[in-house]
Amino acid sequence: MQPVVELRQVSKSFGATRAVDDVSLEIWGGEIFGLLGPNGAGKTTTIRMILDIFRPDRGVIRVFGAPLDEAAKRRIGYLPEERGLYKNVSVLECLVYLASLKGLSRAEARRRALAYLERVGLADVAGKKVKDLSKGMQQKVQLGVALLHDPDLLIIDEPFYGLDPVNTRLVKDLLREACARGAAIIMSTHQMDRVHELCARIAMFNQGRLVLYGALEEVRRRWAPNAVVVQGSADFARVPGVQRIESVNGAYELWLDESSDPQQVWRALAQQPAARIERFEVATPSLDDIFIAVVEGRERVERHAPQRYDEALAAAE
Repeated sequence: MQPVVELRQVSKSFGATRAVDDVSLEIWGGEIFGLLGPNGAGKTTTIRMILDIFRPDRGVIRVFGAPLDEAAKRRIGYLPEERGLYKNVSVLECLVYLASLKGLSRAEARRRALAYLERVGLADVAGKKVKDLSKGMQQKVQLGVALLHDPDLLIIDEPFYGLDPVNTRLVKDLLREACARGAAIIMSTHQMDRVHELCARIAMFNQGRLVLYGALEEVRRRWAPNAVVVQGSADFARVPGVQRIESVNGAYELWLDESSDPQQVWRALAQQPAARIERFEVATPSLDDIFIAVVEGRERVERHAPQRYDEALAAAE
């Protein structure tokens, strides 16, 4: 079995700026793969090289096991961050025309387009011009363009832009269905909660380099601070190695010194006769916390991030 997308030591520069620096990764069929990082980190350049819009200066890119050709391009669906719909044609005609460019007959494209519009609640606007739709409606039409030909590789950039909670759930369902039929999905987004919901593996870029790559839960464990989360009652101050105690959402975070570990904490709590422990787990950071730590150049999540995610993102732009 071969990966759907394979990059080996890929680099790309624009003048003196190294946009992508020696990146290697693999993306497999049947997975939603998160592509993360601040603006200017190299994500969009990487996507454009995968799509053969840019050519790498060095390294090898294979899509479906070979360099990208015209036949392979028909097997790809792309939802760009900058939308590319024809504004002055009807929604249905826009979908039919763009699907026909991917190899569908007009009759089949029309059948699929009507079914898709019904699925996403846009059947009543099929005859309206694209420019007359709301941003959220246009987003669903754009996603339809990417999905209508059942691509084997789907590349989506900020797919939840402009969507309310109901339509966010709908789009998540559509992506999971594409994944279940075997498509490889590359999702670039700044919405870390969506990554946590949908992606089993991620790659995080910073300043052109691949700084995190692998299974999401492994990444979270690798970046975990030396802390545990405990729910219940005990004399936490008597536990050896605890440097700080914080109350968070009805539980306690116990921050440990470098010489202590969670097993020692558990044994110490078990020896307290009056202790009543309902929950005990190793603290794992959120993707927001990891993102901030990467942007700030830290090696792991610290106990008090000085910025929220949105503030760190704004600072990185």
